[in-house]
Amino acid sequence: MQYFEGILKIANLFLSIVAGFIAVAIIGISGKRKELVPWKALSVALIFFMVQEILGALRAFNIFSSPYLTHIVPTVILGLLIFCLAYQINLYKE
Repeated sequence: MQYFEGILKIANLFLSIVAGFIAVAIIGISGKRKELVPWKALSVALIFFMVQEILGALRAFNIFSSPYLTHIVPTVILGLLIFCLAYQINLYKE
C-alpha cells in the first residue's frame, strides 16, 4: 500500500510541475489582453499549488515537514482564487 501511495505522490509532483508551466504560459497570455488581467492572480495561485504539492511529496517521504507551510500555502491559494474571481466579475460588469 505504501508503494502505491508513493507512486501517487510522485505523479502529483509531476502534475504540479505541469501546472507551473501552465501558470507561466498564462502570465504571458494575460499580459496582452485587458480582460485577462485577473488570470495573473490565477497563475500565481497555480504556482502556490505547485509549491503545495511539492511540500506534500516531501512530507510523504519524510524528507521535510512543516505544519505552518501546509496551512499557509492553501490559505494563500484560496485567497488568490477569491480575488481572481471577484476581479473577473467586476471586469465583466464593466
